[in-house]
Amino acid sequence: MKLRNQLLALFCLLLFAGVGVLYFRVWVVQKPFGIIVFVSDGMVTRHLTAARLYQGGADHRLILENMPNLALVANYARDFSVPDAAAAATALATGVKVSHRHLAIGSGGESLQTIVDLAQDQGRAIGIVTTGQLTDPTPAAFYAHHGDSRNVEEIAAQFISGRRIDVALGGGAADFLPPEKGGRRRDGRDLLAELKQQGRELISSKAELESAAVFRTEGLLGFFAPRGLAFRDEIEAAQQQPSLSDMVRRAVQFLQQNRTGYLLIVDSALVTRAAELNQGERVLEETLALDHAVGTAMKYAGEKSLILAVGKHATGGMTLNGYPTRLDHGVALLGTTAAGYPSITWATGPNGATPPAANEPTAYQTPSALNTAEDVIAVGQGSGSEKLRGFIDNTAIFRILRDAL
Repeated sequence: MKLRNQLLALFCLLLFAGVGVLYFRVWVVQKPFGIIVFVSDGMVTRHLTAARLYQGGADHRLILENMPNLALVANYARDFSVPDAAAAATALATGVKVSHRHLAIGSGGESLQTIVDLAQDQGRAIGIVTTGQLTDPTPAAFYAHHGDSRNVEEIAAQFISGRRIDVALGGGAADFLPPEKGGRRRDGRDLLAELKQQGRELISSKAELESAAVFRTEGLLGFFAPRGLAFRDEIEAAQQQPSLSDMVRRAVQFLQQNRTGYLLIVDSALVTRAAELNQGERVLEETLALDHAVGTAMKYAGEKSLILAVGKHATGGMTLNGYPTRLDHGVALLGTTAAGYPSITWATGPNGATPPAANEPTAYQTPSALNTAEDVIAVGQGSGSEKLRGFIDNTAIFRILRDAL
């Protein structure tokens, strides 16, 4: 009788343990502590292939290529089949298709709820990092609501009056200052002074970023340039500016002090600027800077984080042509091929002058390269990234982020 009772007790214990494990695996959702999403125009196959070859030859692999999950992403806007930055970023930020130049504004003029709104309601800290201006369409789509993404004066005003951003690092100080202080605000407001009055700590150099205290109760805002930041090959000349990887590392260190987790949006904006100017080597360098920053996020955010990298749109139609050898990399891929043809060509942009440029000519001259019609790539690791499979819409990225909160 005693042995039977013991066996019965053991059976019940094992049964309850099994039910507990099943309940934990099926019903208890393990939410990632950190959620980081990289947004860039470098996330198309032509750019990634060329960047891989440029860095190390055919056998080289980028950090992005180690991500276990991948999807091709359709990115059309509500009104055009090829999106602009505002429409593409808003789809990622809100899960809703909008028209060109609209920032988190629906078809009826209503403000759309963003992933930043939802994350903040869940108690998560919010960070935005960009190598462009903090008022650019990509970061602005996550915190501002406006029908014209070109109205940077109003967007900057919403930055200080809307949802609180705990850590914001990038350029664009001129949009926050009046002309007499080196800015371009026509209303005369000094928004940086107003941010200080709100108790926010402002920094303007890499040294200040590195020395800033990790444990803080006030927000940290870094404005490192009047406009966008320097290209990767100009960083040494602009020694006071941090790299994209520097900003990602410090943002993660600041944000992870919040006990309920964080959401970090990273805009690799310099890929776009280089493409608009038909500067192929800089496109490759900035794509590699994005790749390095993703590696930094993976190192500092840890295994319990969700990390995504997704494209907005492509610009200019840059193509690497010819037949480089498997070992060719760096400058060997630039200039002309062995047959005398340009290694890099563009579909549109300023290099279309007559006679055409010796290097990187364009098929059709435009003042700035145009966006191109093509699916972009999304890659990821961490809980939730397994939904990156096959062909998806860019609005699905919002749903992945929302479900991870």
